[in-house]
Amino acid sequence: EVQLVESGGGLVQAGSSLRLSCTVSESISDDYAIGWYRQTPRKDREGVSCISSSRDSNVYYLDSVKGRFTISRDHAKNTAYLQMNNLQPEDTAIYTCALDRFMDCEREWSWAYYAIDYWGKGTPVNVSS
Repeated sequence: EVQLVESGGGLVQAGSSLRLSCTVSESISDDYAIGWYRQTPRKDREGVSCISSSRDSNVYYLDSVKGRFTISRDHAKNTAYLQMNNLQPEDTAIYTCALDRFMDCEREWSWAYYAIDYWGKGTPVNVSS
């Protein structure tokens, strides 16, 4: 079964940067969407960002992270990255990598989390003020 191995979380001060990584355990021939959700005890799960495996133009960003976060992928390494710059305390959450075959990032990532095929274990990001 496909596994998602995450790394890169941590504790940083406001204004700092972190890069999350998500490595897929095996190659997937189908088109798929890969990205991150985040959640805190006080907020519902949010789709943070997503990128299509085959179309660079099919990406999604949560409004509050646009201009600060950048998602990318490296096919040779089966890995997706989320570069998070100018982190703010409100970005504090558990960030979980997710992958779904055939999902459209732009149209579905923000709300269709219940249909996700594979989830990582999550990594904490804590931003102090």
